[in-house]
Amino acid sequence: HRDPGYLAEVIEAQRVTVLHVVPSLLQAFVEAPADAARCRTLRTVICSGEALLPELQRRYFAAFDARLLNLYGPCEAAIDVTHWPCPPGAAGHVPIGRPVLNTRAYVLDADGRPAPIGVPGELHIAGRQIGRGYQGRPALTAERFIPDPYADEPGARLYRTGDICRWRPDGHLDYLGRTDHPIKIRGIRVELDEIDAALTALPQVRAAVVLCREDTPGDKRLVAYVVPATGTSPEPAQLRTGLNRTLPGYMVPGHYVLLDALPLNSNGKTDRHALPAPPATRTDTTGHTPPRDAVEAVVALVSADVLRLERVGAHDDFFDLGGHSLLATKAVMFLREHLEVDLRVNTLFQAPTPAELAAQILALAPDPDLLHSTAAAMRAVLELSDEDAAAQLHLLDT
Repeated sequence: HRDPGYLAEVIEAQRVTVLHVVPSLLQAFVEAPADAARCRTLRTVICSGEALLPELQRRYFAAFDARLLNLYGPCEAAIDVTHWPCPPGAAGHVPIGRPVLNTRAYVLDADGRPAPIGVPGELHIAGRQIGRGYQGRPALTAERFIPDPYADEPGARLYRTGDICRWRPDGHLDYLGRTDHPIKIRGIRVELDEIDAALTALPQVRAAVVLCREDTPGDKRLVAYVVPATGTSPEPAQLRTGLNRTLPGYMVPGHYVLLDALPLNSNGKTDRHALPAPPATRTDTTGHTPPRDAVEAVVALVSADVLRLERVGAHDDFFDLGGHSLLATKAVMFLREHLEVDLRVNTLFQAPTPAELAAQILALAPDPDLLHSTAAAMRAVLELSDEDAAAQLHLLDT
């Protein structure tokens, strides 16, 4: 059932009119245009089970002449409880839509109060579809199936889905992620689905999944697995620049792994366990380009220090070398303090090499000649041992 050729053969032979698939499987299907062309009998294609991403929606309508429905629902609520008819030509986040008949949806905050339009909260479902609970698990039933304060019927229950959603001004729901396995990167909660959506909104990206990996104990890092759009081969710096336009720095992955396709499990969903570990942090100095002036040299020395590398070249990317938002903040704060320029952390994401960041620093300096003199003195100090450098930096600042 994961073979597009086999599916196309069955659809054509049996004149199938309705197809229900998970988005990951639909992705494989639209990547085989010859097979998709054989499915002229299809009138409706239904997606559910995973988030439907904007790029897949666009590619679907380029391949099929059939309506596309995006459905949402947990097993505890008779599977599908909201629906959204995808309009051809639509762009941006794909909603999960409105509740189906005999169903009510509530987006509630942590205190059980309705969240305003546009404010994320946990989605709760009520109505005829709601199950009675989990067989033989009364504690879990009491946790998930709670009294419905909005129902007139005695004993009515709300089901807590564990999904984060928000109401749109047009009365439809956006799915944003999960509550039961929150990811925290250096103390800040991160919604991986939100990063997935931002990545797939970039024109160079056909599909993407972001994981939080801890390949080195105590060092959690965001890793993006990206399937490039046809005819593109995006560089990590391009992807970071695009994400920085819509996401805060701590949500921008530091590692990017390009894949021909995302691995699928037996159900046709993305198999996150099969995604490979990112390449080890690059520490070789092949092709090393020395800094050309004192400002570049200072940036390179500071980068090498926070990254714990022997040296960093003028054109080495801070994030390709293992940098992340916390290390970026550390480097920028050091440069800002000692060079006395109004440097922002986001600038390092946009200018990740010493050559690029040095140019940004010079553009911010009221007196470039004085900055060069200060940088030259700092360079001499930073090349000392750690103990001597700390003492000399204090004298230099004074």
